[in-house]
Amino acid sequence: MKVKSITIYELLYHCDCSLDFNLGPLTFVYSKNGFGKSTTLRALVSTMKGEFDVIKSLPFKRMDINYTDGVNLIVENHEELNVQIQKNELEQPIDESELRRLFQVTYIPPERQIIRRRDGHLVPAVIVYATELRDRIRYAKENSELIKPKEGQRPDLSDGELVFLFKDLKAKLDYMKDAGMEPDTPSSLRFPPSHSDLAKKREEYQDLAFGLDDYITRTYQLSESIVVFKDILNNMFHRKTMMINEKDNLIFRLDNGKDLPLGALSSGEKNMVIIMYRLLFQTVEGSIVVIDEPENSLHIEWQQNLSNILLDIGRLRNLQFIIATHSPQIIHDKWDMARELRDINAELTDTDGYCE
Repeated sequence: MKVKSITIYELLYHCDCSLDFNLGPLTFVYSKNGFGKSTTLRALVSTMKGEFDVIKSLPFKRMDINYTDGVNLIVENHEELNVQIQKNELEQPIDESELRRLFQVTYIPPERQIIRRRDGHLVPAVIVYATELRDRIRYAKENSELIKPKEGQRPDLSDGELVFLFKDLKAKLDYMKDAGMEPDTPSSLRFPPSHSDLAKKREEYQDLAFGLDDYITRTYQLSESIVVFKDILNNMFHRKTMMINEKDNLIFRLDNGKDLPLGALSSGEKNMVIIMYRLLFQTVEGSIVVIDEPENSLHIEWQQNLSNILLDIGRLRNLQFIIATHSPQIIHDKWDMARELRDINAELTDTDGYCE
């Protein structure tokens, strides 16, 4: 479910504004400073997350959110908060838990380099994410043993179909090796098998096919995320290479062979690590992703490259990106994907691609 448009009334208690989103995977949102761009997108995110306490604190009176499948959300934020869902011209109240069930949304705020833990302590986000990634990799490796099919679960395929299946499984496993992921396969079985191998040990190979398919289903997305994460950062960063070392720790190795502590990365490098990690490891496929001011601390060249990276990730994971920005360099050559937050009661003027 994708967002089609937003209309927000009495934004900052003085104007009515609207946004029509690009139908593709990426929309840039811009406006003058203090116009209410961040407030509008925070209201959108908080509604889909069911964060009613946050919505009550935001300065607007009503918001209508329209989705591509005909669903509308109506948020009335007067003395009391009232959220309704409308479909087929029928309206009914909707609560926090139902909103969280219906929508998958990721919000990446401008202040993203520090995370407040539940105990109240502030910690660097790159340290938290590196630890989280290490734990996920270790868990996957600790659960790399292949499971055996239960009665009736063996693949009922011809020899030719099994050979083709094993070739497909091998291609996926070869890709996963780049992320350090490899299952525990029986040493007694040649992989991939030939027709003669299948004739000798058919049931064992059927069990192997089932186990490998299950392992790939469990582990492929993590592996893919690691490979894409490495590729993006290593193509951008200068004189350093992102690696996962033998202890499953995220490290950056300098060209001279020394390891650079995560805390020694530049502010722009940390921002890229954080944004890419959030997108690849913490965002559910098919989600709506709102990023506020991704340009923070980024060099102009990185800003210009970011939209293509987001488009690639959007296609990979079927994401809808909504990007709030003040930077023309972030939009770069994609002004057809840019939308200005406007006062719907003001006279419309041509901004000629101007982004304040």
